Amino acid sequence: MTRWTFVRRIATVAAALAAGLAQAQAPYPNRPVKFVAPFPPGGSSDVLCRLLGQKLGDALGAAVVVENRPGASAAIGHEYVAKQPADGYTLLLSSSSALVTTPLLKKHLGYDPLADFTPVSMVASAGQVLVVHPSVEAKTVAELVALARARPGRLNYGSGGIGIASHLAAETFKAAAGVDIVHVPYKGTVQAVTDLVAGNVQLVFADMVPAMPHLRAGRLRALAVTTPERSPALPEVPTMAEAGFPGFRSGVWWAVTAPRGVPAAIVERLNAALGRIVALPEVRDQYASLGVTPEHGSPQEVSARIAADSQIVAKVLKAAGVEAE
Repeated sequence: MTRWTFVRRIATVAAALAAGLAQAQAPYPNRPVKFVAPFPPGGSSDVLCRLLGQKLGDALGAAVVVENRPGASAAIGHEYVAKQPADGYTLLLSSSSALVTTPLLKKHLGYDPLADFTPVSMVASAGQVLVVHPSVEAKTVAELVALARARPGRLNYGSGGIGIASHLAAETFKAAAGVDIVHVPYKGTVQAVTDLVAGNVQLVFADMVPAMPHLRAGRLRALAVTTPERSPALPEVPTMAEAGFPGFRSGVWWAVTAPRGVPAAIVERLNAALGRIVALPEVRDQYASLGVTPEHGSPQEVSARIAADSQIVAKVLKAAGVEAE
């Protein structure tokens, strides 16, 4: 090897090392960020993911690309994200159903909600709305209870699947009202609402997002909401407490997470950006139109919420006779 060849090789290696060091020290983010929605398009999680993704891209100064990876009650999307590099370039919009309920229902789950993810921030919460098909002879919750008691086992309720918030709310209602209504699970609440509109089931404790268009069009009738206060999106609809079920509360919350091990500085930046985003007037207006409440909190608060809600949901599942498979 000539001296000139040796010098050239040394220069090449030095340049490569310098480029790698420069890339490692480049400010985050310096390439597109993937934002995974683990549920099908059109549902609450998908709508929120796209809204937050657009605003987050503006805040970070980089493209944020939403990617739907639905299936297996959101397990497919969660397993995918858990295996990605912990560099802040893959984010996940998770929910209480995926972080709390699904782990209680599956003995062999491909992800651990606490061990496999880095919590970033709470971003939203929402109650549900009890909706019935217009053919149902009930204009109030009390009338629905009377109808169900008069026809035990003849009213069917749809849900987004076993353990999903719509299922847990209906089981809580069954126990509180002492009624016998039959569960018809679907692969998502959107599908349950669609079949309700078609008249194939009689009622659903639906998420606000898929229910609102049908309520506005008169294709469904709202009887009550499951939040402590009336929803700004449906101010004329009473709460379940007002309808005779004090203490009744059901809903879902959403949080942004990332693969385990994302640097604290990146988590802090994302958390701060999301806090500013959910405070924007235009975001709050869009949340309100969807029946969704803005949320923001520290990563530690996300972990605490998972632990606390797991105890509550475990009791509901036990009362409903639902066991892990």
